[in-house]
This record gives sequence, C-alpha cells and structure tokens, in this order.
Amino acid sequence: MAESLPKTMFAWRKHRGNPDPVWEEVPVPDAPPTGILVKMLASGVCRSDHSLLTIEKQPDWFQDKWTLGHEGCGRIIKFGDKVKDTKLKVGDVVALHAVPGCGAADCTECSRDLPQICERGHHSGIGQDGFYAPYATLDIRGAVLVPEGVTPAEAAVATDAVNTAYHAITRRGEVRKSETVFLFGLGGLGFNALQVVLSIGARIIVSDIRQERLDEAAKLGVPAEDIVPVGKSPVEFVSERGLLVDTVLDFVGTHQTFSDAQHIVRRGGKLLCIGSLDPENTIHMKIGTRKRLSYIFSYGGQVQDLEEVLKLIAKGDIKPQVEGGKLEDFPKVLHALGEGGVKGRMALIHK
Repeated sequence: MAESLPKTMFAWRKHRGNPDPVWEEVPVPDAPPTGILVKMLASGVCRSDHSLLTIEKQPDWFQDKWTLGHEGCGRIIKFGDKVKDTKLKVGDVVALHAVPGCGAADCTECSRDLPQICERGHHSGIGQDGFYAPYATLDIRGAVLVPEGVTPAEAAVATDAVNTAYHAITRRGEVRKSETVFLFGLGGLGFNALQVVLSIGARIIVSDIRQERLDEAAKLGVPAEDIVPVGKSPVEFVSERGLLVDTVLDFVGTHQTFSDAQHIVRRGGKLLCIGSLDPENTIHMKIGTRKRLSYIFSYGGQVQDLEEVLKLIAKGDIKPQVEGGKLEDFPKVLHALGEGGVKGRMALIHK
C-alpha cells in the first residue's frame, strides 16, 4: 500500500543574501523521473554548511532559495517512472550521495570518471535542494543500499565525512600497506581518515593540537611512539626519530601544517591536501622540486567509494564518531560544531 504523503513540509533553507538558515514551509517533492523519493531518517551536519550559508559568491548552479543538507540517509517510498534495472525496492534504506554527477557521455567530468565535480547534475544541499527536510529526492545513481549493522546516522555521515577521506586516501593518494603515513588533524574527517589508514595496515603518525583527540587515536591502537605530543614540532619529531614519511595527509590546511608537511615528507613522497582552513598556502618551490614531491588535491568521493565505505563500517573496520540531534535544532548544532563542541560529527535524526 502506497504511503500517504503530506502536501507540505518544513525544511532548513538558504536564502540568497541571508547568512542564517530559514525554517520554511515548502511542498513535498515528487520522485524525479530517473530518481527516488525518500523519507529522511538522518541528515549529517558538516562544517561546510556554514560556508554554504555565509559565502554568497558561489557557482552558477546555486539557486536563490534551496534546502540545505548534503549528507543523508533515507527510506525509499517511491521510484520515478523512468527508473529501470535497479536492485533497490520500496522500503529499502539507502545512503544518499549528494553529487553523483549527470552521467552523460558528453559530460566533460562524468566521462572522465569525475562525477563529484560535475556541474550539470543535481547537487543535493549544495546550491540545490538537499536533505534537511522530512522528504528528499535523488537520482537513482546516487542511492546506495545500507548494509545491516550500519545505523542511519552512520550511513548519513559516511556519505561525506567518511567517503571524502576514503576517496582521498585510496584513490588519490593510493596509500599502501607498506607506507608510513603522517596525518595532520583528527577532526570529523581526519579521525575517519585515521581509521581508513589503519584498515589498510599502513603505519600512521598522528598530530593534533587537542590531547583528547590524540587519546582517542591511542584507543584505536596507535602506539605512543607514533603520536606527536601536543606542542611538539612535527618537523623535530620526524627528524629526531629518523622517520621516512611516504605520504602526508593534511586534513587541516593551515599555513603551518602545509609548510610542515613539505619539510617532513621524504624525497619522492606525496602530500595529500584535503583541509583548507587557510584558503591560500605557499608551495616551497625549492623543496618541492629537489624532493620531487607530488602535491595531490582531493574533493569528495564517488558512489563506488561509498559502497566500500559502508562495507567497512558494517565490518567494524571504521566506526564513525557521530552524535544525534533534532532537525529543528540545526542552527544550534551547526554553532556547536563550529565552536568545537562536537568531537566527531552530528546527525539530525528525523521523526
């Protein structure tokens, strides 16, 4: 029996020119022809939501008014009439990949296996309607079945906070078990990155300015000799121990971490850039040239990455740190996240 749907719902919206989220009544959408309509179960809150609210100079696809939220998990309640050859069914719980791309053969990004930077497709919660609402839509290509043992909150934050880290480490950085990796930053993404590297089996050295985050890393099995003490220079730490760092994962992106990364990585090493707390940083040309370094940037992840991420969570290899909140409390949750009041990630749980 088909689920009875309301005609309208309240959602957290961005209005151009207003830096504050607007709790606004909007129509309940219908399933798009090639997509699904889901009843939301959980929506992850990301620090980038603050940037999306406050930075007005954005790409051309940004609408004047749109629903926020780019991390989501929901239950399928309806398929579009052009959806074909899917193994999914009504009632399935799916993780929602916000930017699956347009998939067109003539798309300059999708045709090169870069759907997450496609500008043609829908961008859920990034300038176009997303997941901070009771109901949401998504192209069928962005829906991934959630395995047993993975909660909706975990699945929601996995779509970005875990997927971005996984994509960067496995696809862009191509980190191998034989490597020694140095990780700057154990925040929402960085802590997931730590678990990804541990699942690969590589040695990892961790650095953070918060002792409680280093303590969490120790609980995961990082030995004391691989934890940089708070206040200790990473450059001195690496030098004193004679470490050969194959890959640096910079999930912070400040002037200091970016500079330190170039000094501590070995000759022929890789510097993977994900964090961007400082929007502009300096490449030391002499260091980069003489060491023959690879500077690698990464953005988001892909649907196939999300499938692998959910399997790792189901196996227990990755355990996202996620706290629950209410959809109505989104502004308070976002403020707490920005002030460092959340140790991992937050997911808004839908009734």
